[in-house]
Parts: sequence; structure tokens; C-alpha cells
Amino acid sequence: MKSREIILRPIITEKTTLMQERENTICFEVDRRANKIQVRNAVEDLFDVRVSGVRIVNRKGKPQLRYGRVVSHRKTVRKAYVKLADGEKTPEFFEAI
Repeated sequence: MKSREIILRPIITEKTTLMQERENTICFEVDRRANKIQVRNAVEDLFDVRVSGVRIVNRKGKPQLRYGRVVSHRKTVRKAYVKLADGEKTPEFFEAI
């Protein structure tokens, strides 16, 4: 898989903003088939930073209820928390928020 196929989008929430400031960690939604090594290489390739660690979380899709009945399910999402090496700056689009 190519780097652009592995990293789908950045996840920017209050929690990830605090993690960025305190721990130098950024969060991405990644392809469900990608592993830690592929995520690490993709982030280093796309953003020109050094990565010291990757944690991956699978979030199962919840059922959507309509009038007491299950109509469908939200999609299952795989998130990667990427810890940047000491001295590395976060990518520009994270700093603008």
C-alpha cells in the first residue's frame, strides 16, 4: 500500500490536541489493513518527521437506532496514535488549530 492509502485523515479533537501539546503525539485514522510498521513509514514519508512509537486502536462501529430499531451500523474505524521523536515539530496543519 502507498503512504496516501494508509493514512486516511487526521483526527483533531480536544483529547488529541492535549496529547499533541503534552506528549508530542498526533492521531490519524488509518486503513484497517495497515500495521504499525506501515503506519510509521507512511508518517515519516509524508511529513518528514521521526517517529518514536505507534499505538493502534480499533473502534467497532455502533448500531444506529431509528425508532427503537437497528437500521444500520457506523463503520469500524482504526486509529493510530503516533508519538514523534524528541525535538520533532508537529506538522503544520496540526499547529493551525
